[in-house]
This record gives sequence, C-alpha cells and structure tokens, in this order.
Amino acid sequence: MQLSGNWNYPTAIRFGAGRASELPALCRELNIKRPLIVTDPGLARLPLIARLTDYLLSANLVADVFCDLRPNPVGRDVEAGVDAYRAGAHDGIVAVGGGSAIDVGKAIALMVGQKHPLWEFEDVDDNWTRVHVAGMAPVIAVPTTAGTGSEVGRASLIIDESEHRKVIIFHPAMLPKIVLADPELTIGLPPHLTAATGIDAFVHNLEAFCSPLYHPLAQGVALQGMKLVHDWLPKAYADGTDIEARSHMLAASIMGATAFQKGLGGVHALSHPIGAVFDTHHGLANAVMLPYVLQRNRAAVKDSLAEAAHYIGLADTSFDGFLDWVLQLRSQLGIPHSLAEIGIDASRADEIGRMAKLDPSDGSNPVELTPDDYSALFCAAVEGKIDG
Repeated sequence: MQLSGNWNYPTAIRFGAGRASELPALCRELNIKRPLIVTDPGLARLPLIARLTDYLLSANLVADVFCDLRPNPVGRDVEAGVDAYRAGAHDGIVAVGGGSAIDVGKAIALMVGQKHPLWEFEDVDDNWTRVHVAGMAPVIAVPTTAGTGSEVGRASLIIDESEHRKVIIFHPAMLPKIVLADPELTIGLPPHLTAATGIDAFVHNLEAFCSPLYHPLAQGVALQGMKLVHDWLPKAYADGTDIEARSHMLAASIMGATAFQKGLGGVHALSHPIGAVFDTHHGLANAVMLPYVLQRNRAAVKDSLAEAAHYIGLADTSFDGFLDWVLQLRSQLGIPHSLAEIGIDASRADEIGRMAKLDPSDGSNPVELTPDDYSALFCAAVEGKIDG
C-alpha cells in the first residue's frame, strides 16, 4: 500500500514520506513570498529547520525563523511572534513542530491583523465574530509529532499567565490552509515523546468517540483512529525509524483532531489545568489521567467501548478488557501510572477541580462531573488509585 496522497479533509493535506521538499511550491500556491517559520527552540537547533529554510531560499523565498516560545505557550510568545512577523514584513506562516509551535503559529497568523487583544477571541459565545478575517495571514502547518493534530485544528491553546489557565483561542479561519504531513519528519522524535504524543492522539479519538453529541462523521473517523493507534503506536515506539508505523500514527493524529469536533471530555478538562498550573506536557498529562477518567465514566461509556474493543481487535471486548488494554499499553510505553511520579502533589486539588469544570471539554464528557468530582479524580491520579 502506498502511504501517500493529497487529501482535502478537513483542509488541504499533502501526505507522504519525502514530501517536505514541496514546501516552496505550497508557499507559492498561497502566494507566500516571505514566510516566517515558527518552531520551538529545540527544533530550531536541528538540521530539519535548516533544510526547510534551504528549500525556501533555493526557490528565492525569503524566510526567517521565530522560535521564542515555551512548551506550554503563553500570551507573550504570541506577542513576540507578531512583532517578528511585522519586523520582517512577512506575508505568511510556516508552522513547524508539535502542538506548541503550530498553536503559536496559528495564533500569530490570527493576531497580525487584529485590533482586539488575544484573549477577546477566547472560544466563548460569539467572540469569534470579532475577528477581522481579511487581516489574518495564511498558514502552512508542518507537523513533526503525531499527537495534538493542531495542524488540522481551528483553535490554539495559549496560557493566560495572569489567570494561570489555558485559553482556547478560536476562529474557523485559523484552520491552516495546507498541511504538509511528511512522516519522515517525525523519525527523530524520541521514544518518550512518541509515547506521550501517541497517547494524546488516542485520547482525542477516544473522547470524541465517547462524546454524547451527535456527529456520525466524527464517530467513524474516531473509531478508525483508535485502531491505527492500537496497531501502530507500539511499533513506532519500539523502532522510531519504522516509516510505516510513523505514517499511520501521523494519520491517527490528524484523525483525532478532526474527530474531536464531536467534543472531548474529562481527560482534557483535567489535563488543560494540569498543564497550566504545573507546566506538564499535554500528552503526558492525558496519558496519566486516561484510566482514572475512563473508570469514572464507566456507566456511560461501557457499551461504546465494547464496540471499540471489538473493532480494534481486543480479545476481551468488555469495558474491563478495554481498560486493561489501556493500562497495558501505558506500561509498555513507559507512561507513569500516577501524577506523583511526575512530581505533582494534591495540594492544589481544589483549584484544579474548579478549573476543570470551567474547561470547555467538560461540556461533552459523557457524565456530569462537579468540581469536587474533578478534584477527586485528580487526587486519585496523584495517588495512583483507580476506583472500581
């Protein structure tokens, strides 16, 4: 099977190994002549960014690199990127990296043409209607991880430092115009990040699949996304050079972020404040929290997960069989079982519970959870105790 193609769902996607060299042609397709490459500090030091820059320069495209951003990006990162964009007279964004770099790239592209401050575009009510769409810059997203799926998202997660919370900045036009999805660019991802980002992709698909909202298109995408993770994440973790495994995981990541138009749930409602308060890697927080929230949601999701277990090929298709497989997968991938193992204690449990309840992901959790419920789940994850 040839693992490549040009897709147009939910945006234009150029998928396949070795396609990074097409970047100059894609810039020309969007009439970008002076792209600003937005990436993270670690990637900026690697040959990949130099290679992409060389592709652009060889096509007489003037490119600068902006990399002054954090793993959990904050508002100041976006502001600095907007300043760099204007100083270089750029006319488009090439966002290269994982979720952080792509989220910042999309937020910069939004803010270069706005008069309102960033936080006025939070995904609440009709805030998105304030956006001056004509002022937005075009974005080409180039993912180097298989996890967040930010490359096909219409939002960015940015921390408001004044309130210590992750804010979802949203507008439909934030969806990148083109995604350049070359699995060769994910080969250098170390095993621990392959694991954390891979579980992030799985949780996106899983929570979308279990969301009570009606969206049969997303339901089908989520189910196949889970199967791809089941089949290929252990192989990508065991051998990072396995291009077939890397390809399927990159597809699963894209599928998860497409599917979660149907909604997310309690895992994300908790991982967002955990990341904001403790600066924890988002995928790792999801991976640790997953079994605790699954057990709490058991009554509402057991039938759905039995269906998923059958489809992905588990021998035991009961809820317990599915949960046991999740626990085994985490162990196989070296994911810590408890939050305590990554240096988090329960001293801020009440605050985390309140923040989780306010998170938009709470609205599509399959069961109603209170702030106290979320605090209890957080404490259980700190202690490593799964009820039931």
